[in-house]
Amino acid sequence: MRLEGLELRRIAMPLVAPFRTSFGTERERDVLLVRAVGQDAEGWGECVAMAAPLYSSEHVDGAAEVIRRYLAPALAAAAAGGVDAWTAGTAFAPFKGHPMAKAAVETAVLDAVLRAAGMPLGGFLGAVRDRVPAGVSVGIMDSVPALLDAVAGYLDAGYLRIKLKIEPGWDVGPVRAVRERFGDAVLLQVDANTAYSLGDARQLARLDPFDLLLIEQPLAEDDVRGHAALARLIRTPICLDESIVSARAAADAIALGACSIVNIKPGRVGGYLEARRVHDVCVANGVAVWAGGMLETGLGRAANVTLAALPGFTLPGDTSASDRYYARDITAPFVLAEGHVAVPQGPGIGVTPVPDVLAEVTTATSWIPLK
Repeated sequence: MRLEGLELRRIAMPLVAPFRTSFGTERERDVLLVRAVGQDAEGWGECVAMAAPLYSSEHVDGAAEVIRRYLAPALAAAAAGGVDAWTAGTAFAPFKGHPMAKAAVETAVLDAVLRAAGMPLGGFLGAVRDRVPAGVSVGIMDSVPALLDAVAGYLDAGYLRIKLKIEPGWDVGPVRAVRERFGDAVLLQVDANTAYSLGDARQLARLDPFDLLLIEQPLAEDDVRGHAALARLIRTPICLDESIVSARAAADAIALGACSIVNIKPGRVGGYLEARRVHDVCVANGVAVWAGGMLETGLGRAANVTLAALPGFTLPGDTSASDRYYARDITAPFVLAEGHVAVPQGPGIGVTPVPDVLAEVTTATSWIPLK
């Protein structure tokens, strides 16, 4: 398939409620969308970079600039004779870092290629389910009663797993309160987003009695040895998120004993092709995986839900329904049914934006010709 160009589109998506983690509070998402336009089809990708470099070194303005100055010209050169599913990844290999920018463009190209071929992303990646179990991520609240009310609402809605964001001063107390209120049968895990150090091992060990599924990324993203040491000091299984930037990083972390579970976020590893490689490495080593989220719109959520349908995803992911984050999504909404979300079955990622909604939330567009 021949590509004609890329459209970069910025949209403003207000969240239904502020979402607070150890690295900040988000109230609105400034989202960069990429549309790859070909002669036979077009495809969409969503950049998950935040407005500021807090979760990672990337941010949305920087991602847009990297795409314009480096990735788009490289793609134009590589696509002169046509593109396939691997063209973008090969073209971007010389450039260091910027996985979220790369992932957005690669996904748009992959979506266009698969749409032209009439193939769903699930069939291409090797998905084995038509729906996936949905968990929900609960941000840091102003009070424990507010947290308990939020958790009660999500359980009543049917979510199968609760993830609590934690930080120093907001960890053991909230977890104890949730366990006491809702019991041991609730699948419960916590996410620290790098907020602790190895010196906090004794405090983190106080979470062991609560029978958590896992503690996610307690230490800094580059402290893989520290996670291995922590794993020997606490009973709660350690899951890595920010540390897993590639299949090689996953293999190294597993070999060092730094984790027994991995959260796979396609934007963090450079796209869905590398995400599948991370999945394969973990499966080969008997390590469970689950699908993380970055407050995606329906475009990014569609691809994430599809990824979560691969056989190695054995734990509920952050594959929430659209209304968990947005009063109105830019695609047909993802809906929770019996604790699960359906995997899109159409060609490519299986969804497209609703034109009127997309136009209403758009703040800027630019066109990059590739011919």
